[in-house]
Order: sequence, then structure tokens, then C-alpha cells
Amino acid sequence: MLKQTRQDATSPWHAGELAMQRSVGVAERMDGPGRNFVRKAMPEQHRAFFPMLPFVVLGAVDAKGDVWATVRAERPGFMVSPEPEILDVRLPRDAADPADAGMEDGDAIAMLGIQLETRRRNRLNGVIRRKDAGAFQVRVGQSFGNCPQYIQLRSSAFIRDPDMPTAVPPLHSGQLDDRALGMIEGADTFFVASYVDRENGERQVDVSHRGGNAGFVRVGADGVLTVPDFPGNRFFNTLGNFLVNPKAGLVFIDFESGDMLQTTGRVEVLLESPEFATFQRAERLWRFTPEEIVLRPDALPLRWSLPPGL
Repeated sequence: MLKQTRQDATSPWHAGELAMQRSVGVAERMDGPGRNFVRKAMPEQHRAFFPMLPFVVLGAVDAKGDVWATVRAERPGFMVSPEPEILDVRLPRDAADPADAGMEDGDAIAMLGIQLETRRRNRLNGVIRRKDAGAFQVRVGQSFGNCPQYIQLRSSAFIRDPDMPTAVPPLHSGQLDDRALGMIEGADTFFVASYVDRENGERQVDVSHRGGNAGFVRVGADGVLTVPDFPGNRFFNTLGNFLVNPKAGLVFIDFESGDMLQTTGRVEVLLESPEFATFQRAERLWRFTPEEIVLRPDALPLRWSLPPGL
């Protein structure tokens, strides 16, 4: 059981994040940035950023307690902040998306606004207030920016009206097939959702970006994914959540086809392992065991392209 000190109680970091920070000797150094940059409202630049985006990454928890990551696309302007503590989101319900089951009124949610063409990203988490099936409002719990590390430059364009869903049904499975393996093993980008239930009873969901050279995620013969954790901002939001609650939801995108692979399962953090030497620049590793897998062909109305020459 991770213990919390009186000093920790006034920090935005929870016990798992603090444990990760202490494991590398940066807890004291990260105390000030945590109090100064993890806000309970969005700064003006974040409020201006979200309305520019044609898609958003979401993290949500279903009624079983499984966490899912997803990507939803709409015309820019579908997210608007009428005041610093609020983000209005115009997105219709989507029964094909397993994350949608965790987007009821009162549910906790995480959001990542990311602009691949500029490598800019901002994160927030909060609670959903929903009045109808076409939109919801998020009351911000935490808002903070992230550095542009490990983001692959890409530009996007709509290939159909985002309000016109695909006619291709999702494929559910308990194990990774060849198509899923190909998406994972060829990926240079994916997104991961995690969550904790904090000491005050509030659920805190997080969703974040992970990137590296194509093939940076390895899949073992047993279907378990091994993911390197590269040097970053030392917030340890994701790995800190894993220490408290070893559940994760991953989403991989085929940027050329719009296919989306979503999976939820169990995770293990490796702070020491001889495998580190086989992953260049990795400071630690984590392993993910998929338990539910949903492959959604043509799920996204966007297609992305790399800069010329890449």
C-alpha cells in the first residue's frame, strides 16, 4: 500500500506519481512544477487551442472498471471553452466505441488535445456533465501542458463528413490477430489511458501520447506488449497511475486507412530489468497484457500524411 505524507496531501501528485518521482530522486524538484503548472482551470492558450483541433484523444472507464483510450474526430470548433473551468464538447454518442460506455453524466474523463503538425499538446481531466446524446460538458479537474518530445510530425485531412460514421462494423477479439499485430509492430505513435481513485473518492483519468521509432513497441509470442519509457517531464502521470491501479487502455491508429485498434488490459511496471539494454534510451519498461481487443476498420474520417521526404 502506497502511503501519503502530510506534505503530499497538498501536492497535485498522488501516491503513485510521487513513488515514481522518488524512484529517480526528483520528488522534491517536481513539487514546485506540480503546484505551479497543474492547474484547476485552463489557461487562455489552452482555451484557444482546443477549438482549433479536428480530433481529440479521450480516456474513459466503463462500468466494469476497464479503461479505454479512443480518438474522436469532428470539424474544428467542436470543442469550446466558455470559461476557464469548462470545456464544451460536441460529439455524438458512438455505440461502436468501447470508450463511449464511460462517458455518462458524472463520469470521470481525460482529454489530450494534440496537434501533430506542430507537435503541440495539452492535457486535462475532469468530470462529464451530460444533458443529451449529442454533446457533453467537462468540468476541469486538472489542466497542464506537455513538451513536444517523441511526437511524429503529420498533417491531416478529412476524407468524409465526420458526422457520417463508417458502415464497417467493429471486430471484437480476445487475442491479437495478424492485422492488430501489424498495426502495433509498425506503430511510431499510440495513446494510453489509465486511472486512479484518489483518497478523496474522486476518480482521476489520464490519457497520454507515446511515440518512438516505428517498432518501438514489441509484442512477445504470448501476446504481451513491452513498451519502453523514455526520458520525459518526470510527471509520471501514466506510470504513477499504473503503480496504484495496474489497468491500461491503448489505442493505435493506422494513419493511412483510418483504422483504429483499441484494447484494455493489465499492466506491469518494470523499474529494473536486463531488457533495458535492448531498448535504446529506455529508462524503464512496462508490459501490457490485452484482455479485450476491438479493431475498428475505417473508424476515423481523417487521414494523416508525413512531411515530404519522410
